[in-house]
Amino acid sequence: MTQRINYIQQSPELFKKLLEFSNRLKESAIEESIRDLVSIRASQVNGCGFCVDMHVKEARIHGERELRLHHLAIWRESTLFAPRERAALAWTEALTKLGELGVSDDIYERVRAQFSEKEISDLTYEVMAINAWNRANVAFRTVPGSADKAFGLDKANLA
Repeated sequence: MTQRINYIQQSPELFKKLLEFSNRLKESAIEESIRDLVSIRASQVNGCGFCVDMHVKEARIHGERELRLHHLAIWRESTLFAPRERAALAWTEALTKLGELGVSDDIYERVRAQFSEKEISDLTYEVMAINAWNRANVAFRTVPGSADKAFGLDKANLA
């Protein structure tokens, strides 16, 4: 795959603002492990190879188990995810693939059963952020692994 343009070089100020926004999410009410799962799942749904690659490496650095990463694509059938993680993944998919009728009451109630209102809000911003990154990296065909050294992802030892 060949990258189309380098959107970071073309729009450095906008990139910095989106990066600042994403970095602020690390201070949110959502735990790191769920943020990792959300980023990977949204990236899978959106077909963003760059982001799947990046967030799998981050999750491994954060201590995520390899089998759970493999099971993300089949999270509904897997027994490896807790109810809170399942709710976050359902919310992620609902917001990533907005249907004609929006988010169903059923999914919202599942999320409400696991998360406070503040956490739902923070989780929503997490999904918004990864979807923004996915759209840029899919549009411009950013090469998976091309920013490993810059982001310290070579420490994942997954190359």
